[in-house]
Amino acid sequence: MAAGILAISCRDAFAQQSQTSAPSSANSSATNKAIGAIKTISGTAISLTPDAGPEISIVVQPTTQILRVEPGAKTLSDATAITLQDLQVGDRVRVTGVPSDDAHSLVAAKIIAIKHADLEARHQQELQDWQKRGVDGLATAVDPAAGTITITVRNKPVVVHTSSTTVIRRYPSDSVKFDDATPSTLPAIHSGDQVRARGNRNPDGTEVTADEIVSGAFRNIAGTVNSVDASSSTLTVHDLLAKKNITIKITPDSQLHQLPPEMAQRIAARFKRGAGANGSSASSGSTASYAQHQHPSGEGTGSGAASGQGAGSPGAHGAPDLQQMLSHIPAIKLSDLHKGDAVVLVSTEGTEGGGTAITLLSGVEPILEAAPGASSSSILTPWSLSAPAGDAGGP
Repeated sequence: MAAGILAISCRDAFAQQSQTSAPSSANSSATNKAIGAIKTISGTAISLTPDAGPEISIVVQPTTQILRVEPGAKTLSDATAITLQDLQVGDRVRVTGVPSDDAHSLVAAKIIAIKHADLEARHQQELQDWQKRGVDGLATAVDPAAGTITITVRNKPVVVHTSSTTVIRRYPSDSVKFDDATPSTLPAIHSGDQVRARGNRNPDGTEVTADEIVSGAFRNIAGTVNSVDASSSTLTVHDLLAKKNITIKITPDSQLHQLPPEMAQRIAARFKRGAGANGSSASSGSTASYAQHQHPSGEGTGSGAASGQGAGSPGAHGAPDLQQMLSHIPAIKLSDLHKGDAVVLVSTEGTEGGGTAITLLSGVEPILEAAPGASSSSILTPWSLSAPAGDAGGP
């Protein structure tokens, strides 16, 4: 989701520059602004895809001031003057000017540009930083007064410290895209939420001083398919624990896979062994390492090492890290699911009666039989957020 993090970087930079870049002419009240990515350039006309709203045409005049800034710049003090010929498709720009009567075009007075190549370079640096300094897990306690969040990582508590400079974002209830995460606050995080933090860790990894935090609430569902509606890209699942039907929307970002029978049997056997060893079903936290699969350091490829954990290592009860296996598990389509199929899935929080599928596994009948009292969190983590790494749904 390169576009996501680039959009955020550019949006934040432009917001910080808003006072500096505002027109100062007497007729500034008649000006308008647009922020987005350049779609096409033809002569002195730029087609702009804005962050919000329909496409808009930008008319560049000989008197238009065009400045280039670096990603993250807070003022225009280090901006350099460039020409129209220096702009390229994909560059992010903030345009101020006089709108046409129909509001479909803007005669530019000033254009502030962040080069696409510069954003890509910064994007790669941030990905590497998430890999090096990222940690994620389930929130078990939040203390706004102390500015801390306690999360569980591989069944061990990690205290995340915040400060006045910590950037905190939260995913809305209907999205898992990084660019949809909006500014939030520490009190908005609750026990049970998934939390990802990027910052400096102490030597033993039990504390993190966070530069950035992103959080969200997700739901785990284990049940059977009641119906499939290909026309609306939805399926209805009977949640075995909640004992009610839930409508799940499938999008191009949803990961749908079917476990091969032999793999399902092996996993079921591990759950049975875990239940025998502990006197109960493996129902909570048994696959903490699953939480790595959509880390901001990668495109849903499983980055357990980002949190100091071995990729593919088993959970507390010996359950394998299924996300590490997903690249080897056959992908399926919505049309491959049928009434009566057993599934486990992670979805957005959504509404009480529905959500959007993030990860769904079919072919899990042996697993549900082995752990009938377990929630799907025993098989899939509720954490399945998209990272600033790829548009395929999957910080």
